Amino acid sequence: MDQFEFDVLATAAFKGERVAARRLVARTHVTEAQALLQVLTLAAGAAGLAQLLHQREQLRSRDEERRLARQANAACKLALRKAGTQSTAAWRGWFDGSAHPNPGQIGIGALLCGPDGQRAEISRRAGYGNSSEAEYLALTALLELAVRMGATELAVCGDSQVVVNDVNLGAARGAKGLEPHRARVVELMSALGAVQLRWVPRHRNGDADRLSQQAVAGHAAAG
Repeated sequence: MDQFEFDVLATAAFKGERVAARRLVARTHVTEAQALLQVLTLAAGAAGLAQLLHQREQLRSRDEERRLARQANAACKLALRKAGTQSTAAWRGWFDGSAHPNPGQIGIGALLCGPDGQRAEISRRAGYGNSSEAEYLALTALLELAVRMGATELAVCGDSQVVVNDVNLGAARGAKGLEPHRARVVELMSALGAVQLRWVPRHRNGDADRLSQQAVAGHAAAG
């Protein structure tokens, strides 16, 4: 076993499995690599070592994506605090999208409020897709509305960490499969100028959530 193969096993192994491998080395005097291979092969069972390594790699990738998402969200919040947009943004917007089931019929909801009492709502069906596509379509509709209304200094909030982090991370580190949606959102944000996008918990996104659910409910009633 070469160093690369050992590194693959060591990366895939959980802490308890590495401890078990070291104990096996102490008892039998096999190499650490051989011990780790035995421990992981036993853990894999009938599914086989290759399947276990594949599953562990997927798990590691998901953990890394979550770490990057947390990092991006923290950076976004810090930028918002430094810019003071949470309190001084002239326009505020909220968006939410839902798919029933997932994937399924999409409903989008958005609310846009201006500094002089302007208020505009969106609540409509938007075809078929998954929840991430639904959230992106809602954000796109909100930004298109903002462009039409001449909004400036816009702060946008949504409860989808997937979409908010995807936009803030950018194309180089964004999610796969959402590229066309991201490109359209970035285009609209560029047209608007000063736009801040941040995540909020669902209970602080109630109006947009209500509007998206209302759209889906209207479709169900009509059907």
